[in-house]
Amino acid sequence: MRIGIDLGGTKIEGIVLDERGQVAARQRRPTPRDDYEGTVRALVELIDTLERAAGARATVGIGMPGIISPATGLVKNANSVWLIGRPLQEDLERAAGRPVRLANDANCFALSEASDGAGEGAAVVFGVIVGTGTGGGVVVHGRVLTGPNAVAGEWGHNPLPWAEGDEVSGEPCYCGRRGCIETFLSGPGLARDYSRATGERLTSEQIAALADAGDRAAEAALVRYESRMARALASIINVLDPDVIVLGGGLSQLTRLYANVPARWGAWVFSDRVDTRLVRPRHGDASGVRGAAWLWRAGESA
Repeated sequence: MRIGIDLGGTKIEGIVLDERGQVAARQRRPTPRDDYEGTVRALVELIDTLERAAGARATVGIGMPGIISPATGLVKNANSVWLIGRPLQEDLERAAGRPVRLANDANCFALSEASDGAGEGAAVVFGVIVGTGTGGGVVVHGRVLTGPNAVAGEWGHNPLPWAEGDEVSGEPCYCGRRGCIETFLSGPGLARDYSRATGERLTSEQIAALADAGDRAAEAALVRYESRMARALASIINVLDPDVIVLGGGLSQLTRLYANVPARWGAWVFSDRVDTRLVRPRHGDASGVRGAAWLWRAGESA
Protein backbone atom coordinates (compact mmCIF):
# COMPACT_ATOMS: atom_id res chain seq x y z
CA MET A 1 0.00 0.00 0.00
CA ARG A 2 1.14 3.55 -0.79
CA ILE A 3 -0.12 6.76 0.79
CA GLY A 4 0.16 9.89 -1.32
CA ILE A 5 -0.53 13.37 0.06
CA ASP A 6 -0.79 16.66 -1.80
CA LEU A 7 0.02 19.55 0.55
CA GLY A 8 -1.61 22.59 -1.00
CA GLY A 9 -1.96 26.16 0.18
CA THR A 10 -5.66 25.77 1.01
CA LYS A 11 -6.24 22.01 1.26
CA ILE A 12 -4.43 18.78 2.05
CA GLU A 13 -5.58 15.75 0.08
CA GLY A 14 -4.49 12.18 0.67
CA ILE A 15 -5.09 8.83 -1.02
CA VAL A 16 -4.11 5.22 -0.59
CA LEU A 17 -3.10 3.31 -3.71
CA ASP A 18 -3.30 -0.47 -3.67
CA GLU A 19 -0.92 -2.85 -5.42
CA ARG A 20 -2.74 -2.34 -8.74
CA GLY A 21 -2.55 1.47 -8.53
CA GLN A 22 -6.23 1.78 -7.68
CA VAL A 23 -7.46 4.28 -5.07
CA ALA A 24 -8.40 2.38 -1.91
CA ALA A 25 -9.14 5.41 0.30
CA ARG A 26 -9.27 9.20 0.01
CA GLN A 27 -9.40 12.02 2.56
CA ARG A 28 -9.29 15.82 2.33
CA ARG A 29 -8.99 18.58 4.94
CA PRO A 30 -8.15 22.30 5.04
CA THR A 31 -4.53 23.39 5.32
CA PRO A 32 -3.73 25.23 8.57
CA ARG A 33 -2.46 28.32 6.78
CA ASP A 34 0.39 30.28 8.39
CA ASP A 35 0.70 27.57 11.07
CA TYR A 36 3.75 25.36 10.62
CA GLU A 37 3.21 23.16 13.69
CA GLY A 38 -0.49 22.83 12.79
CA THR A 39 0.46 21.76 9.27
CA VAL A 40 2.76 19.04 10.60
CA ARG A 41 0.01 17.80 12.94
CA ALA A 42 -2.55 17.80 10.14
CA LEU A 43 -0.26 15.75 7.92
CA VAL A 44 0.45 13.17 10.63
CA GLU A 45 -3.24 12.88 11.51
CA LEU A 46 -4.06 12.38 7.83
CA ILE A 47 -1.42 9.65 7.53
CA ASP A 48 -2.94 7.85 10.53
CA THR A 49 -6.47 8.20 9.16
CA LEU A 50 -5.50 6.88 5.72
CA GLU A 51 -3.54 3.97 7.14
CA ARG A 52 -6.48 2.94 9.31
CA ALA A 53 -8.73 3.09 6.25
CA ALA A 54 -6.25 0.94 4.31
CA GLY A 55 -6.00 -1.61 7.11
CA ALA A 56 -2.28 -2.07 6.48
CA ARG A 57 1.01 -0.27 6.95
CA ALA A 58 1.76 1.96 3.98
CA THR A 59 4.64 3.98 2.57
CA VAL A 60 4.17 7.77 2.64
CA GLY A 61 4.98 10.25 -0.12
CA ILE A 62 4.11 13.94 0.03
CA GLY A 63 3.94 16.50 -2.75
CA MET A 64 4.67 19.95 -1.43
CA PRO A 65 5.02 23.54 -2.61
CA GLY A 66 8.70 24.32 -2.91
CA ILE A 67 11.48 21.83 -2.26
CA ILE A 68 13.76 20.53 0.46
CA SER A 69 17.15 22.20 0.01
CA PRO A 70 19.92 19.62 -0.46
CA ALA A 71 22.29 22.07 1.22
CA THR A 72 20.35 22.70 4.43
CA GLY A 73 17.52 20.16 4.64
CA LEU A 74 15.11 23.08 5.01
CA VAL A 75 12.18 24.09 2.80
CA LYS A 76 12.89 26.67 0.11
CA ASN A 77 11.03 28.21 -2.85
CA ALA A 78 7.58 27.56 -1.34
CA ASN A 79 4.67 29.90 -2.01
CA SER A 80 3.22 28.55 1.27
CA VAL A 81 5.66 30.84 3.01
CA TRP A 82 5.14 29.49 6.54
CA LEU A 83 7.04 26.37 5.44
CA ILE A 84 10.15 28.24 4.28
CA GLY A 85 13.25 27.62 6.38
CA ARG A 86 11.63 24.77 8.31
CA PRO A 87 12.94 21.18 8.63
CA LEU A 88 9.68 19.71 7.33
CA GLN A 89 10.97 16.25 6.44
CA GLU A 90 12.80 15.83 9.74
CA ASP A 91 9.79 16.99 11.76
CA LEU A 92 7.36 14.80 9.83
CA GLU A 93 9.49 11.69 10.15
CA ARG A 94 9.88 12.24 13.87
CA ALA A 95 6.15 12.85 14.40
CA ALA A 96 5.00 10.02 12.10
CA GLY A 97 7.63 7.55 13.28
CA ARG A 98 8.64 6.45 9.79
CA PRO A 99 10.51 7.53 6.65
CA VAL A 100 8.62 10.03 4.51
CA ARG A 101 9.51 11.04 0.95
CA LEU A 102 8.82 14.61 -0.11
CA ALA A 103 8.97 16.11 -3.58
CA ASN A 104 7.89 19.26 -5.32
CA ASP A 105 4.23 19.09 -6.33
CA ALA A 106 5.05 19.61 -10.02
CA ASN A 107 7.47 16.68 -9.85
CA CYS A 108 4.68 14.56 -8.37
CA PHE A 109 2.37 15.60 -11.19
CA ALA A 110 4.99 14.62 -13.78
CA LEU A 111 5.71 11.31 -12.06
CA SER A 112 2.03 10.40 -11.95
CA GLU A 113 1.50 11.09 -15.63
CA ALA A 114 4.73 9.28 -16.55
CA SER A 115 3.90 6.23 -14.40
CA ASP A 116 0.34 5.42 -15.43
CA GLY A 117 -0.96 8.57 -17.08
CA ALA A 118 -0.74 10.39 -20.39
CA GLY A 119 3.03 9.91 -20.58
CA GLU A 120 3.03 6.20 -19.70
CA GLY A 121 5.74 4.36 -21.62
CA ALA A 122 7.58 7.51 -22.71
CA ALA A 123 11.30 7.74 -21.98
CA VAL A 124 11.29 11.47 -21.10
CA VAL A 125 8.24 13.33 -19.80
CA PHE A 126 8.05 17.03 -18.97
CA GLY A 127 5.09 17.84 -16.71
CA VAL A 128 3.86 21.42 -16.80
CA ILE A 129 1.74 23.19 -14.20
CA VAL A 130 -0.06 26.31 -15.43
CA GLY A 131 -2.42 27.54 -12.75
CA THR A 132 -1.90 29.96 -9.89
CA GLY A 133 1.80 29.63 -10.67
CA THR A 134 3.89 27.98 -13.37
CA GLY A 135 5.96 24.95 -12.48
CA GLY A 136 7.39 21.86 -14.08
CA GLY A 137 8.87 18.45 -13.43
CA VAL A 138 11.08 16.08 -15.40
CA VAL A 139 10.77 12.28 -15.38
CA VAL A 140 13.37 10.17 -17.19
CA HIS A 141 12.78 6.41 -17.54
CA GLY A 142 10.23 6.49 -14.73
CA ARG A 143 12.31 8.46 -12.24
CA VAL A 144 12.04 12.09 -11.21
CA LEU A 145 15.05 14.18 -12.16
CA THR A 146 15.74 16.66 -9.37
CA GLY A 147 19.37 17.73 -9.88
CA PRO A 148 22.03 18.76 -7.35
CA ASN A 149 20.17 22.00 -6.59
CA ALA A 150 16.73 20.33 -6.56
CA VAL A 151 15.40 22.79 -9.17
CA ALA A 152 15.18 20.61 -12.30
CA GLY A 153 12.04 21.54 -14.26
CA GLU A 154 11.60 25.01 -12.73
CA TRP A 155 11.05 26.60 -16.13
CA GLY A 156 8.66 29.20 -14.67
CA HIS A 157 11.56 31.22 -13.29
CA ASN A 158 13.44 31.57 -16.53
CA PRO A 159 12.82 34.67 -18.67
CA LEU A 160 10.26 34.41 -21.46
CA PRO A 161 12.31 33.46 -24.55
CA TRP A 162 12.28 35.46 -27.78
CA ALA A 163 10.46 38.30 -26.02
CA GLU A 164 8.70 40.86 -28.19
CA GLY A 165 7.63 44.47 -27.59
CA ASP A 166 6.58 45.16 -24.01
CA GLU A 167 7.36 41.55 -23.06
CA VAL A 168 11.02 42.55 -22.89
CA SER A 169 10.67 44.57 -19.69
CA GLY A 170 8.22 42.10 -18.19
CA GLU A 171 6.21 42.08 -14.97
CA PRO A 172 7.77 41.77 -11.50
CA CYS A 173 7.81 38.20 -10.18
CA TYR A 174 7.55 37.15 -6.54
CA CYS A 175 11.04 35.61 -6.90
CA GLY A 176 12.46 39.13 -7.10
CA ARG A 177 13.13 39.25 -10.84
CA ARG A 178 11.13 40.53 -13.80
CA GLY A 179 9.79 38.88 -16.92
CA CYS A 180 9.72 35.29 -15.62
CA ILE A 181 7.69 32.81 -17.66
CA GLU A 182 5.38 32.46 -14.64
CA THR A 183 4.31 36.11 -14.92
CA PHE A 184 3.04 35.40 -18.45
CA LEU A 185 1.69 31.84 -18.34
CA SER A 186 0.07 31.58 -14.90
CA GLY A 187 -3.66 32.23 -14.55
CA PRO A 188 -3.01 35.60 -12.88
CA GLY A 189 -0.56 36.40 -15.70
CA LEU A 190 -3.23 35.83 -18.34
CA ALA A 191 -5.67 37.95 -16.33
CA ARG A 192 -3.15 40.81 -16.06
CA ASP A 193 -2.46 40.70 -19.79
CA TYR A 194 -6.17 40.95 -20.59
CA SER A 195 -6.65 43.77 -18.07
CA ARG A 196 -3.72 45.71 -19.52
CA ALA A 197 -5.31 45.50 -22.99
CA THR A 198 -8.92 46.20 -21.98
CA GLY A 199 -8.94 47.83 -18.54
CA GLU A 200 -11.31 45.08 -17.37
CA ARG A 201 -10.43 42.63 -14.61
CA LEU A 202 -11.54 39.08 -15.33
CA THR A 203 -10.34 35.64 -14.30
CA SER A 204 -8.63 33.35 -16.79
CA GLU A 205 -11.77 31.20 -16.82
CA GLN A 206 -13.93 34.21 -17.72
CA ILE A 207 -11.51 35.24 -20.47
CA ALA A 208 -11.63 31.75 -21.98
CA ALA A 209 -15.43 31.76 -21.89
CA LEU A 210 -15.54 35.14 -23.64
CA ALA A 211 -13.15 33.91 -26.31
CA ASP A 212 -15.39 30.89 -26.92
CA ALA A 213 -18.31 33.31 -27.37
CA GLY A 214 -16.41 35.26 -30.03
CA ASP A 215 -15.13 38.21 -28.00
CA ARG A 216 -12.23 39.76 -29.95
CA ALA A 217 -10.26 41.09 -26.98
CA ALA A 218 -10.45 37.76 -25.16
CA GLU A 219 -9.47 35.90 -28.33
CA ALA A 220 -6.48 38.22 -28.80
CA ALA A 221 -5.38 37.58 -25.20
CA LEU A 222 -5.48 33.82 -25.75
CA VAL A 223 -3.55 34.11 -29.02
CA ARG A 224 -0.84 36.04 -27.15
CA TYR A 225 -0.91 33.38 -24.43
CA GLU A 226 -0.50 30.58 -26.97
CA SER A 227 2.45 32.34 -28.61
CA ARG A 228 4.16 32.75 -25.25
CA MET A 229 3.56 29.13 -24.27
CA ALA A 230 4.85 27.95 -27.66
CA ARG A 231 8.07 29.94 -27.22
CA ALA A 232 8.53 28.85 -23.61
CA LEU A 233 8.00 25.17 -24.43
CA ALA A 234 10.19 25.41 -27.52
CA SER A 235 13.06 26.38 -25.23
CA ILE A 236 12.36 23.27 -23.13
CA ILE A 237 12.33 21.08 -26.24
CA ASN A 238 15.63 22.58 -27.38
CA VAL A 239 17.27 21.64 -24.06
CA LEU A 240 15.48 18.47 -22.92
CA ASP A 241 13.83 17.11 -26.11
CA PRO A 242 11.07 15.28 -24.22
CA ASP A 243 8.88 12.64 -25.85
CA VAL A 244 5.78 14.03 -24.14
CA ILE A 245 4.79 17.30 -22.48
CA VAL A 246 1.77 16.95 -20.20
CA LEU A 247 -0.16 20.05 -19.17
CA GLY A 248 -1.65 20.33 -15.70
CA GLY A 249 -3.25 23.05 -13.60
CA GLY A 250 -6.35 25.10 -14.31
CA LEU A 251 -5.25 26.41 -17.71
CA SER A 252 -4.62 22.87 -18.95
CA GLN A 253 -8.40 22.69 -19.44
CA LEU A 254 -8.16 25.03 -22.44
CA THR A 255 -8.71 22.54 -25.26
CA ARG A 256 -7.36 24.91 -27.91
CA LEU A 257 -3.84 24.79 -26.42
CA TYR A 258 -3.26 21.19 -27.54
CA ALA A 259 -3.58 22.10 -31.21
CA ASN A 260 -2.52 25.74 -31.31
CA VAL A 261 0.68 25.58 -29.24
CA PRO A 262 2.32 22.71 -31.20
CA ALA A 263 1.27 24.43 -34.43
CA ARG A 264 3.40 27.43 -33.34
CA TRP A 265 6.39 25.99 -31.51
CA GLY A 266 8.15 24.65 -34.60
CA ALA A 267 9.25 28.20 -35.47
CA TRP A 268 11.57 28.18 -32.42
CA VAL A 269 12.57 24.52 -32.07
CA PHE A 270 16.04 23.82 -33.47
CA SER A 271 14.91 20.92 -35.66
CA ASP A 272 13.43 20.22 -39.08
CA ARG A 273 10.35 18.73 -37.42
CA VAL A 274 8.97 18.35 -33.88
CA ASP A 275 7.73 14.94 -32.73
CA THR A 276 7.18 15.94 -29.09
CA ARG A 277 3.53 15.49 -28.13
CA LEU A 278 1.56 18.01 -26.04
CA VAL A 279 -1.16 16.10 -24.18
CA ARG A 280 -3.85 16.39 -21.55
CA PRO A 281 -3.29 14.77 -18.15
CA ARG A 282 -5.00 11.40 -17.76
CA HIS A 283 -5.55 11.85 -14.03
CA GLY A 284 -6.39 15.57 -14.00
CA ASP A 285 -6.41 17.17 -10.56
CA ALA A 286 -5.58 13.80 -8.97
CA SER A 287 -2.16 13.59 -10.63
CA GLY A 288 -0.31 15.39 -7.84
CA VAL A 289 -1.53 13.16 -5.05
CA ARG A 290 -1.08 10.01 -7.15
CA GLY A 291 2.46 11.04 -8.00
CA ALA A 292 3.24 11.51 -4.31
CA ALA A 293 2.20 7.90 -3.72
CA TRP A 294 4.43 6.79 -6.62
CA LEU A 295 7.49 8.30 -4.89
CA TRP A 296 7.78 4.80 -3.41
CA ARG A 297 8.17 2.17 -6.12
CA ALA A 298 6.81 -1.38 -6.14
CA GLY A 299 8.58 -3.62 -3.67
CA GLU A 300 9.89 -0.78 -1.47
CA SER A 301 8.82 -0.62 2.15
CA ALA A 302 9.07 2.10 4.76
